[in-house]
Amino acid sequence: MWCWWLAAGVLAIIGQYVLPVDGLAASLVYDAIGLVSGLVVLVAVRLHRPARPAMWYWFAAGQLTFVLGDLTYGYYQFALEQSPYPSLADVFYLASYPMLVAGLLLLVRGSRGNLIDAAVVAIGLGLVYWVFVIYPAVVGDADSAVERFTSTAYPAADVLLLALLARLLTGSRIASPSVWMLAAAVTLMFAADTGFALLTDTHPADPAFLLSYVVWAAAALHPSMARAYTAAETPGVGRGRLLLFGACSLLSPALLFVPTVRDDQHDLISVAVADGVLFLLVLARMAGFVKQLDRAALTDDLTGLASRRRVVQALRDASRPQLALLGLNGFKNVNDELGRPVGDRVLSALGARLLSGAPAGAVVARIGGDEFAVLLPHATADEVRTLAMALSSALRHPVTAGGHELYVGVAIGLAGGTGVDAEELLRQAEAAMYAAKHTGDPVRRWTPALDERAGENARLGGEIRMALDSGQFRVVYQPIVELPSGRVAAVEALVRWEHPLRGMVSPADFIPVAERNGLIVELGEWILRMACHRMAGWRATLGPLAPDRVSVNVSARQLARHGFAATVAAVLAETGLPAPCLAVEMTETAVFEGGQAVVTLNELRALGVRIALDDFGTGHSSLNLLQTVPVDILKVDKSFVDNITEAGRSTVIAEALIQVSRGLGLAAVAEGVETAAQAEALQRLGYSLLQGYYFGRPVADPNFALSTAVAEVRR
Repeated sequence: MWCWWLAAGVLAIIGQYVLPVDGLAASLVYDAIGLVSGLVVLVAVRLHRPARPAMWYWFAAGQLTFVLGDLTYGYYQFALEQSPYPSLADVFYLASYPMLVAGLLLLVRGSRGNLIDAAVVAIGLGLVYWVFVIYPAVVGDADSAVERFTSTAYPAADVLLLALLARLLTGSRIASPSVWMLAAAVTLMFAADTGFALLTDTHPADPAFLLSYVVWAAAALHPSMARAYTAAETPGVGRGRLLLFGACSLLSPALLFVPTVRDDQHDLISVAVADGVLFLLVLARMAGFVKQLDRAALTDDLTGLASRRRVVQALRDASRPQLALLGLNGFKNVNDELGRPVGDRVLSALGARLLSGAPAGAVVARIGGDEFAVLLPHATADEVRTLAMALSSALRHPVTAGGHELYVGVAIGLAGGTGVDAEELLRQAEAAMYAAKHTGDPVRRWTPALDERAGENARLGGEIRMALDSGQFRVVYQPIVELPSGRVAAVEALVRWEHPLRGMVSPADFIPVAERNGLIVELGEWILRMACHRMAGWRATLGPLAPDRVSVNVSARQLARHGFAATVAAVLAETGLPAPCLAVEMTETAVFEGGQAVVTLNELRALGVRIALDDFGTGHSSLNLLQTVPVDILKVDKSFVDNITEAGRSTVIAEALIQVSRGLGLAAVAEGVETAAQAEALQRLGYSLLQGYYFGRPVADPNFALSTAVAEVRR
């Protein structure tokens, strides 16, 4: 509707302009356009039901009052054949400005923009208006004081409109088309008044007056007028705003290049005063920018908490600082699976919990993507530990975000003391936090031993790199025996490191280091390739005596990589090994958090690779995993096998697990079998696949013949 109104209004304005100047027809069309525009504003208020109807009523009243001035002037011109100035028409004209100002004040009310910005624009443009319009009207020839007042009142009212327009354009981000059209209507009215004051022939200014009528009504007709006009956010400093501020700031000195201004003492005084005011305003604005930048640097945008920089400053000022550094567990999966907006809401919610749980005087900060810090400037180690345990408990509760109830674990590292550099304290707390993540402790305090361990791990990581390059690793195989036949049904591929100086390095020492530094991905791929080559060779040389499959352990890092399934497919193609002859083993913790790991397992299952869940029963929600993760083989943990010969919980659990595996159609492998009695007990419970030192230690060249151990179990 508003588009049709604009089009019709423009056509009417063109028709009015081509009519004979000062003719009755042109005057009537002029008045009709203004009158209909004012009435359209009233109709639009009834149609759209805006949040601020009073604003629009003021606009309609101002516009209709202006039309009354036009009608009165037409009466003088055509009925009385007079052109008095000032007259009753000027009373109506001037009376319309306070009404329009009232509407604009309601429009800009509540805007959070900087008043200095509006003042710079208003003073710069107002100075130009003063020099060329207002001051000449004040000192110009006038027959009476009333005429001088009237001539001055018009440009003064325009300056007030200009100031409000500057406030409107600089006070908020204007998203509403209706508000943009209101700004255009005010600009057109200001331009028309200026033309009327400066031009000898005022006829060219008439289309601008009429177009302001039409655009004002179009703003009312636009559906966006129903929305409340409040600033959504503090405006940024874009190129357009900088250009506007710069141009308005330079208007004052630019006027000195105008000869008539340079030669007039009053104009020079006006320019000097405006220069001084603008200079002070710009200084104030720059100070505001500096404060805004400092605030931005010291505050986290997402949560509103302090930033890392603020924590460093507070650490330097603290007398007895104690620092708790909190790292979220599994937060990356929230972002990956549910999207960053949900992740942001989780961070905001957790930040609010930390803030409410921290004591007065504490500095609560978000110092990284999923890391928070709480600083107690004057506290003891016991006090910060008590706080850390309370915060850990508070963060343990689920967070509701995006329609999901999400649990995000947390590990907390503590550090503190006098005489320690701020960055060093942060490093110590971070080291303790990562140690807590590694051990599963909720809270861990930094000790020098952590640094020693970190240094040793760093050295070991470098040696792992050298070992990969120089071929120090080798793969060994442990048999998985099928009872009662005694056949070696499968083998598990395990890695061993023969260090030239350290000797044999335990996997328990180097695997965690490789996990942390990422070398486990390269090492795991090498193990996979060696195991598949060896299995393919056995199938070619041994035929029916070869095991059915080889199991290869994969880490959480490997499963989290998008291309891991493609890597497995490439190795199978390279070695010629059928996919069902390969099983990948992973722990429950590797897939507990879901995400890409589960996607990778489904891709492997689609290839035909078998999936084994290692150390079953010791991780998180083991039975629940069987509903979400594709599994073919359960490997029952050694802890349930150790006491299997004694009546008790281990026996009950082991029996329950074999029942679960049978019910789900899964193969069950009992790990860690070390005695004939354990093997017999497991066989009685129904286990047919056993693995452990009793049947054979991991060796490079396993013997697939029936072992003595199996013979003893048979007896």
